[in-house]
Amino acid sequence: MDFAIGDIAICGCWFAGWLDIAMVVVLCALLMAGYPVAFSLAGTALIFAVIGLTFGVFDISFLRPFPQRVFGAVVNTTLIAVPMFILMGVILEKSKIAEELLESMAKLFGSLRGGLGLSVTVVGALLAASTGIVGATVVTMGLLSLPTMLRRGYDPAFSSGSIAAAGTLGQIIPPSIVLILLGDVISNAYQKAQLEQGVFAPETVSVGDLFAGALIPGLMLVGMYLLWQVFVAVTQPNKAPAIPAAERGNIKEVWTDALKVLPPPLLLIVAVLGSILAGAATPTEAASVGAIGALLIAGARLAPKGSLLAGRPAIIASAGAIMGLVLLTGFLDLRLGRENIPAIQSIGIALAFILFAITPWGIVASLIQLRREKTLAPIMDQTARVTTMVFTILIGAALFSLVFRGLGGDETVHAALEATPGGVIGAVITVMIVMFILGFFLDFIEITLVVVPLVGPPLLAMGLDPIWLGVMMAINLQTSFLTPPFGFALFYLRGVAPPEVKTSQIYRGAIPYIFIQLLALAVLAMYPGLATWLPGLLYQ
Repeated sequence: MDFAIGDIAICGCWFAGWLDIAMVVVLCALLMAGYPVAFSLAGTALIFAVIGLTFGVFDISFLRPFPQRVFGAVVNTTLIAVPMFILMGVILEKSKIAEELLESMAKLFGSLRGGLGLSVTVVGALLAASTGIVGATVVTMGLLSLPTMLRRGYDPAFSSGSIAAAGTLGQIIPPSIVLILLGDVISNAYQKAQLEQGVFAPETVSVGDLFAGALIPGLMLVGMYLLWQVFVAVTQPNKAPAIPAAERGNIKEVWTDALKVLPPPLLLIVAVLGSILAGAATPTEAASVGAIGALLIAGARLAPKGSLLAGRPAIIASAGAIMGLVLLTGFLDLRLGRENIPAIQSIGIALAFILFAITPWGIVASLIQLRREKTLAPIMDQTARVTTMVFTILIGAALFSLVFRGLGGDETVHAALEATPGGVIGAVITVMIVMFILGFFLDFIEITLVVVPLVGPPLLAMGLDPIWLGVMMAINLQTSFLTPPFGFALFYLRGVAPPEVKTSQIYRGAIPYIFIQLLALAVLAMYPGLATWLPGLLYQ
């Protein structure tokens, strides 16, 4: 009897020592079984917390910071940018602005072999820089471009791969939801790594740093996509034929349409990205400008020409007022409450009040137009759904990480990375391989909020640049949208693709772009300056 009890005790101790690893395995199994991500994270954490308490290897004090974690996520000013950027993207999608971009670009590039593929990539980059929502981009381009490409004789695999890959550019080209989440996680991991090294005045990494770091690699990836499509069009012209001259339309009309459609989204991109990179606005402030700008663009597009009070004049006046406010704040000190305010600044303050009073006019007019077109309710509904999903996963991931650390997961990860052959290089390669494999089964949000907080501190403690590491992870996470069997971009495209396009063709078309992304990852690993040069130039 004593022998049996001793065996049970030994088995219990052995099992308790593996609880952290078992926790990750159970989470992956639940996610692959299709259970909701947020509830899988929180449920797994609670179950293993109870098991850990039972075996005496988990201290309940690890759960005490959880309410502060939840409160911190809600009041985090960086994360407020998430719903704003989501709203901006949904407005551009629902107001059909993306459709107009696709049609104009298709007409411009259609005269070239592979021109429709090039237009899809260019529009994908523009939408990435103005929406950052992969699902919306892939669905929109799948509905509009895929039937056209098939009708023009394009290869189904080439067409599907081009659309799916272009849709994923929203992950790496700022502003991007994944970069915002990664920026917050990497910043926390960097501070933790410095504190563990005895640095009690730690440096910080902002989302703006990550945006600047991701810009050049993102454009490099766009260039690689375009080069591949040109290569296919030249070497296999039957897969990407040119549109016949008789069907292209008048070149003057094509350029006229393009010049009408392109400027508003481009101005929006310049306003949002330019304000962040120039340091004139934080990502949260720029996100609010982007959401208002998208609202005004949509309102101007939908407004009837004859309406004055609730039409284009009101919207144009508001847009002008916003640009005027930006210029005033850039050149004058508009702070109130100072003892001595120069006359020119007093005039500027008075003018700013007038412009601020004009701004709501066009916003209300745009809301009226969206409501009249019955798009306001779908916009609010989709924005609320996506935002709720992100923050619910964020809360579940916070609980999961606390329990995982309480079970000794931090020590396990540290030991595993330190034991990796090859030192720092070996550790980075190992983490990238693990993240790439996880991308076959998990969404980027789960990987960002669960995996990165675990591997980030030990990697950064090895002396890696946090901006470079963040951009490397962002490109790696981008591949998760294209890797079968659970690549979400492939799922989105499968849902809107015509029946004659086989699932195997969609998967086959994505494979070259997966290799292109891995090539971009290798180039960035060999030349870290691609990610670190621009942030250093702008902010240091």
